[in-house]
Amino acid sequence: MQVTSSSSSSSKVQITKFEDILSWQKAFKLSEDVYREMKSCKDYGFRDQIQRSVVSIMNNIAEGYERQSNKDFAHFLYIAKGSCGETRSMVLLGAKLGYISAENQNKYYNELTETAKLLSGLIKKLSL
Repeated sequence: MQVTSSSSSSSKVQITKFEDILSWQKAFKLSEDVYREMKSCKDYGFRDQIQRSVVSIMNNIAEGYERQSNKDFAHFLYIAKGSCGETRSMVLLGAKLGYISAENQNKYYNELTETAKLLSGLIKKLSL
């Protein structure tokens, strides 16, 4: 599947693999950061849930892209967007419980919000 994505009004990016998708790149980096921060968290239930939700974002983008149809791709992007919300919720709880620093809470929350916006834009583009 080839998708053309506009990162700005004047530049277009040709997407030939899921790794080219900006929202996947952001989700990958965020997954790496969250995994590193949660490495020493002894609340295994919390740790497992936030790790599953953050990885779900990038994995659903990848899986949807590989489905080879815009309808399927959009469906998986909606799931990824939902996982952004779940992860934001977990970030807020993690900060409240002292598992995530205030600095990282803001960083993660903002990255998740931006990723969700990118996903919304890509969903709109696929629906045209």
